Formats: sequence, structure tokens, C-alpha cells
Amino acid sequence: MNLKNFKFDVDADGIALVTWDMPGRSMNVFTMEVMNELSQIVENVADDKAIKGAVITSGKDTFSGGADLTMLEGLSGAIKDIDKAKDKKAAMQSFFDESRKMSVIYRRLETSGKPWVIAINGTAVGGAFELALACHHRVASENEKTRLGLPEVKVGLFPGAGGTQRLPRMVPAADALQLMLRGEQVRLDKAKTMKLVDQVVPADKLVETAKAWIKAGGKPVQPWDQDGFKLPGGPVYSKAGMMVWPPANAIYRRETYDNYPGARAILKSTYEGLMVPIDAGLRIESRYFANVLRTKEAAAMIRSLFVSMQELNKGARRPQNVPPAKIKKVAVLGAGFMGAGIAYVTASAGIDVVLVDKDQESADKGKSLSDKLISGQIKKGRAKPEAKDQLLGRIKATADYKDIEGADLVVEAVFEDRKVKADVIAKADAVLKGKAIFGSNTSTLPITSLAELSKTPDRVVGIHFFSPVEKMMLVEVIKGEKTNDEAIAMALDYVRAIKKTPILVNDSRGFYTSRVVGTYIREGHLMLTEGVPAAMVENVGKMAGMPVGPLSLNDEVAVDLAWKILQATKNDLGADVVDPRQEALLEEMVVKRGRLGRKNAKGFYDYPENAPKRLWPGLAELAGEPRPAETFSIEELKQRFLVIQALETARCVEEGVIDDVRDADVGSILGFGYAPFTGGTLSYIDGMGLKEFVALCERLAGRHGDRFKPAALLVEMAKKGETFYSRFAPEKKRAA
Repeated sequence: MNLKNFKFDVDADGIALVTWDMPGRSMNVFTMEVMNELSQIVENVADDKAIKGAVITSGKDTFSGGADLTMLEGLSGAIKDIDKAKDKKAAMQSFFDESRKMSVIYRRLETSGKPWVIAINGTAVGGAFELALACHHRVASENEKTRLGLPEVKVGLFPGAGGTQRLPRMVPAADALQLMLRGEQVRLDKAKTMKLVDQVVPADKLVETAKAWIKAGGKPVQPWDQDGFKLPGGPVYSKAGMMVWPPANAIYRRETYDNYPGARAILKSTYEGLMVPIDAGLRIESRYFANVLRTKEAAAMIRSLFVSMQELNKGARRPQNVPPAKIKKVAVLGAGFMGAGIAYVTASAGIDVVLVDKDQESADKGKSLSDKLISGQIKKGRAKPEAKDQLLGRIKATADYKDIEGADLVVEAVFEDRKVKADVIAKADAVLKGKAIFGSNTSTLPITSLAELSKTPDRVVGIHFFSPVEKMMLVEVIKGEKTNDEAIAMALDYVRAIKKTPILVNDSRGFYTSRVVGTYIREGHLMLTEGVPAAMVENVGKMAGMPVGPLSLNDEVAVDLAWKILQATKNDLGADVVDPRQEALLEEMVVKRGRLGRKNAKGFYDYPENAPKRLWPGLAELAGEPRPAETFSIEELKQRFLVIQALETARCVEEGVIDDVRDADVGSILGFGYAPFTGGTLSYIDGMGLKEFVALCERLAGRHGDRFKPAALLVEMAKKGETFYSRFAPEKKRAA
């Protein structure tokens, strides 16, 4: 065998040790080359009479992260060639065969007549976990960082290498569906309890234990290939089955609104596959997998949520002419909720933090958030007790600006007021004397104007976090007119150090994320004034694919903030840019009624103590009695929510705020939850087609006003037959 990615050794007992160790990679992943080599190995083990069985393990610190999704992106790209092929049936058969290659290899492995044991050292997810399920015995080394699971649904796919068939033949269907539909990754203790892992042993005993099982006469036959096998959760058509499948379908509909073909295929493939023998079930799964690969949702989600996000995380937008920054000390100015969260994630990354506020009491209160968060992690078993002292030891809470001396980076997170920010910038400048990069966490104030307050405007950059900081994965880095490459590189290096995903945008009012999500909230406000029932506004927002309705979102970010932004925009740009209906609604809510949102327990919702929130009954008094729901088109309301955000993104591209499609799509999903199944705001337009999108904008503009009028760039691109991913692709891909 000519092997590049595996080492193959047979010991004196006739047991083969297959060590997966891909050269030049920090983690093993499945590629076409890997699958071809694994197929050779399986055939060799099956055919060589001298080999009694095989153990497969990893030569790296972790087992495998699953498939290299760039491979699947290429496979989904090959779908376009099917329509061009003269013999479409043959082309489709070829595509189907390629898409189920891994499934066929795994089935050959488990029916080879030789026992296979997987020795799991570290995380094994996706196709790697499906390999584990196909093996006859599973041994894992003790490692608190190990995770096992099938996360494919998170990138628009589903487990297509036997996961939907083997998992519910090992655990009850209800548990299997939970793991697959949530994309949940479980710890070893839970995996052992669920019998997904047979043994957990010390790392130095891992391979030895795996081989011992084969020596002891381990059977090379799976339970589902033996006579009399019974499903652990009972047959599909049984009393137990009735307790699983109807509720599972209802929960799926409630959580996804049927927007995700991959999630739908999990339900269908599992349901249908459990009513037939395993081989038929695997064929059913493969057909669904090939079908899902052909969907625009899968293609868009793979591109945005894996390929693009991975590229951004690896520094695709970082200036290459600047050496990597070594960040040892960060000063956070402002110990409120945002500043305290920034301090926590920074200290969690092993970086020393100086947390500054107006007085010691306020600074200490900010630090207490880190105490609360790390204590919660310890209580849940996600951190060791000693981690608390280590984390808190990295955070110095103070009211003295002299303590920030020596900081490599400053992040101001004070109140969104230009005067307050000017004060802290001046105090920081006096101590640092231009020796640090200064980052502002402002969500709306232009970075260029804030930089004018500094003695070194070229070292000022926007570093916009999202709330709550410890949970939100996106950070928006904003380049001002004078921001230099060193400041941008430092900001991007910092974001990478704290394990978040950065996007890089150019300066403007509201930048990118705040500007676009504001259109979603505004559309919800305007729907209310048109007589759309408030509950319908909220539900249609979620039906469109947003994580929460626009009214609920406005309550979370504060209704008075929306009012302040609207007034600031009106003062700076004129009354014509503000919709008077929205202004009247917000004035009633904030100025006249004092309904500020969740922060004072009354906004578009009421927030009673010890009870779920509920829509405020007084909304009808403000916006007028709602019209009957049946007088509105659900489809049009959904379109309004998605189109207005995509349209504003296109305007950001037109104005130069966005100059890389990856920033737009990844930022829209991670930043404000734009319908993930679309792949992001620009992928939504490309997926629909520019001509159709422009036509839809024109129809909506005719019915609802000029805010839906298509940007000139869109009209031009539609005429030329262009897409955003062709015209504005990253330079490397454009050249390719």
C-alpha cells in the first residue's frame, strides 16, 4: 500500500495498528485522498488472512474534526456540471457514488469479517465519530477536552456516513435525534453512560486496551447484523414510537420553521431507515445526503459557516506586512456590562487585564462578573476550581489610569457618549503617550471622528463586541480614515487570541452590523404601525429565520437606544432620512411612556417577576388596533424582513463599507443572526439571483416605499448577470 496519511503496522499477534497522521496538518480531516487510503487499508485487513483484526487511532493530540468541508464545497460545486452533461443520468450516478463513498467504506469495514476497534485520543466529531460507530468496539483515553458528536446540521448538512442509521440502533431514537438535530457534542462521561463508548482508559493504556479486546475474541459483527436485533427505543410503529416521532416532528417545525433541508433529512432518513434492515437504511440515508448536498442552503452554509469563517479565523483579512503582535497586557476602560465581559474573555485567553472605571467600587463590580462567570463554569464541570484564582489574578480592577501603563492594547467600553469617550481617550493618551493601539467598542459613533480626539489617530481602531461578550462569537473591527495597518493587525490578532471570529469593515455611521440590524428592527416597528398584530410581527420574524422577533430584539438592545440613534441620525443627516411613523412610535414608547426595554422591565414586552415575558397589551393603543392576520401575506412579511437587511448590506458594499463578501455573510449570521440557512445577506441575494432580487425590491418599493428601492449597484449587477461572489470575491479566489 502506498500510504501518505496513515501508518500501518502489524504486530506479532497479527493485529494491525492503523495510525492516522496527516502531514502538514494540526488536525486529521477526511479528504478524498484520506478516504482512498482508508479504503485500501480496509481491503487489506479484510483480505490478509494473517491479520486478526485492526485498531485505528490518531498520531495527533486529537483524533479528528471530521470532513474537510472544502471537499464537500467542491463536490457541491460539481453539481452544476450535472446539468451541462450530455448523459445526465450517468453524471448523477457518478455524483451519488462520490457522495456516499465514506458510507460504503464504513459498511465494508464493519462487515469485513475482522474486528475493528477505534482508539480515540481526543475529539472525534462528524465523519470521525461515524467511523467510531462503524467500529465493533470503542475505547477512549481519559481527556476532559474530548468531545464526540455529529455537528453537521450546523453547516446545513446531516450525518451522511451512517450516522442516522447506526446511532439510533445504539441509543433510543429520541436521544439520537437530540444529538443530531442539535449538533450536540458530548463529553466522555456522557458518551460512556449512553454506551457510545465502551471503555475509557488512561492515555498510556489506550492502544494496549484496544488490542486486548481483539485478543480476547472480540466479535467482528455489529448487533444490527445479528438475528433477533431489536431497536433500543422500540419500533417506529409502537407505543414507544408514538411518544417520539409526532413530538419530534412538531419540535422540528417549531425550532426551524422547515427552513433547513439538512435538519429535515435527519428526521426523514432516521424515520424511514429504522423500518428497514441496515443496508437499505444506509441507501436511504445516502439518497437524502446527495439531495441535501444539491440544495442551495447547504452550499451557502458550508461556504459561510465553515470555509469563510475558517479563513477569517486564520487571518485572511490581516495586513500581511505587519509581524504578529504579542499581546501581554490589555487595558479595558469602563467596567460596565460590556467592559466587564471584555475583561473576562481577555483574561480567559491568558492575557493580563487592567479594568478601569470612575471609582474603585465600580471597577470591583465589573471584575465580579468574571468571578460569577468562571464560578458558573466550575459548577457545570467546564473548568477546574483552580482556574478561578488564575483568571481573577489576571484582572486588576482600578480607578487609577496610571495602572494602564505598559498596555499593548486599550479597549474603551464606556457609555455611548462622545464627551465621555473624549475624556477617557485624553486620560489614556496622557499615560500611554502613543505607545499602545487604542480600540473603541462603540457600536454607532464613527471611528474617524473618535480618532480625532486622540493624539495618535492612526493608532485608533474600532473593536466592536456584541452582547453578551462571553457568548457572542463575532467581533467587528472598523478601519477609520487614518487607521494604520499596525492598528488593524493588532485588533485582528487580539480577536484571534480571545478565540472569536473577526470581520473587517470600513468606517461609517453604524458601521455594518448595527446599521443592517437596525433595518430589521425598523421594519418590525413599521409593520406595527400598519396594523400587523404584534404577535404576528414577532412570529414572522422567526419564520423568516431570525433568532428572535424584531420587537423582542429591540427590547434586548434597549428601546431608548433606538430612539437616541434615530434622533442623532435626524440631527446629523436631516429629517428626510427618518420615517415619521417609526419616530412617532418610539417617542410614545420612550419619551411619553418610559418604556425602555428589558432593562427597566417594560418595552414592547412586559417582564413580570417570576413569570415569562409577554407582549405589552398597550401596543394597540399606541399603534392602533391591529387588522385581522389573514389580511396580510405571510410570505411577503418574511420577504420584507430578509430583503431589507440584504438590501442595506448591498448599499454597504456600494458605499465601500464592506469590501469582502466573507465579512458581510459571516458578520450577518454571527453578529445579528441573519437567517443562517441563506448563508448570509449577500448569499441570500446571490441564491435568489440578482435579477429576481431587483425585481422583488421594486415590487416591495411599489407597495411599501422607497426604502426598498434597489441600489444602483444591484441594478448594474443584474444587467451584467453578476453575483457578489464573482464580482467581490477575495482576490485569491477571484484570480483562481
